[in-house]
Amino acid sequence: MSVTVRFAPSPTGFIHIGNARTALFNWLFAKKHGGRFVLRFDDTDVARSKAEYADQIEKDLAWLGIRPDLAVRQSDRFALYDAAVEKLKAAGLLYPCWETAEELERRRKIRLSRRLPPVYGREALRLTQEEKAAREAEGRRPHWRFLLPNFSDDPFSPVRTEVHWDDLVRGPQTVDLASMSDPVLVREDGSYLYTLPSVVDDIELGISHVIRGDDHVTNTGAQIALFRALQAAPPAFGHHNLLTAVSGEGLSKRSGALSIMSLAGEGIEPMAVASLAVLIGTSESVSAARSMDALAERFDPAATSKSAAKFDPAELAALNRTLVHAMPFVEAEERLAALGIAGDKAEPFWLAVRGNLDRVADAGPWWRIVREGPREKPALSAEDAAFVSAAFDALPPEPWDATTWKLWTDRVKAATGRKGRALFMPLRLALTGRERGPELADLLPLLGREGTLARRP
Repeated sequence: MSVTVRFAPSPTGFIHIGNARTALFNWLFAKKHGGRFVLRFDDTDVARSKAEYADQIEKDLAWLGIRPDLAVRQSDRFALYDAAVEKLKAAGLLYPCWETAEELERRRKIRLSRRLPPVYGREALRLTQEEKAAREAEGRRPHWRFLLPNFSDDPFSPVRTEVHWDDLVRGPQTVDLASMSDPVLVREDGSYLYTLPSVVDDIELGISHVIRGDDHVTNTGAQIALFRALQAAPPAFGHHNLLTAVSGEGLSKRSGALSIMSLAGEGIEPMAVASLAVLIGTSESVSAARSMDALAERFDPAATSKSAAKFDPAELAALNRTLVHAMPFVEAEERLAALGIAGDKAEPFWLAVRGNLDRVADAGPWWRIVREGPREKPALSAEDAAFVSAAFDALPPEPWDATTWKLWTDRVKAATGRKGRALFMPLRLALTGRERGPELADLLPLLGREGTLARRP
């Protein structure tokens, strides 16, 4: 079977790392099987869907390294949904209902009080043509429900009707259609709920595998029944666990918290986000993959836990540091140039400082320190200032290399008797203005003798 998957965001906000988890699961699955990836914007909610959100979602996916083979918008495909509705109506599988939300809630409570399952009792099927005409004459518009195939002859006597699928993540699954209400597919105003357009698109686009969050598990039985009602074979399904905040709260697309756009703006590496989004909540250890190919090798949907996974920003920061510390110059070169870090010293500078950075952009302040010295005069005691001044008199002649720092400090140690922190810290403060940072053995050749002497206190 040729593999075709889809990621179907609603462009009603910015996608966050939880949404990216679904996109990445689909992308990596297609990548492993030589398949296709479809980006489908579920924008039938015209009032809340915005073009700027859709544009940003495409940018976010590209930033992560996901490049769809096809992009479609449901708002362009209403004719397909209208045709499916007529097909279901003609088959007697889509029926009109006039109950209000209050009426439905009252019936639900009555059923619960009688210890019956709180499902819709199909009362609308009992209405006569005269009763239907009377409701329409009152100006009431119906919503439309899909008649689930959970009965033999009498729709008012549902029987246990099991729908089975072998979930890519959760293994064998079973849903009893008799435990469900007939789902509403079309609202009173004629707009579509999620289920019908999604199933129609999956059929028309040839989606072979639907991989999504496990909040959709309960929908799957009805959707499989709808595929079959439309004379189509259902795709394979996989339902991964959801990401929550450390507090256990769900991630919200509308809040903008942890949005992919904001993470990118903060200088987080795409592969840090991808690695955490894919590997958290699985049997795989969460560590930074350097490329999508490397991440695809570690990706196994069946290794995903059934319980929710908690996203910790500190873990993302740790993965980011790992990637930055190992990043080759050629990968960082363009971004460094944008920070003004260029020339023949750019590569040795990057190799010297990267191990002390949280983000690539953090190289900027160190470049200024190397080129111009500390922004403020280091706060040295009179004794340390005298020590540093004397130490500068012992600077070796050029050329300088990685051995110069040891040669210099050995001379200073022999002359002053200082060692350890008492020797190194005043020199570090004088040279960089900071108590911590890259190895001075690596920085000293970048400063040069003249640049070093310029920092004499």
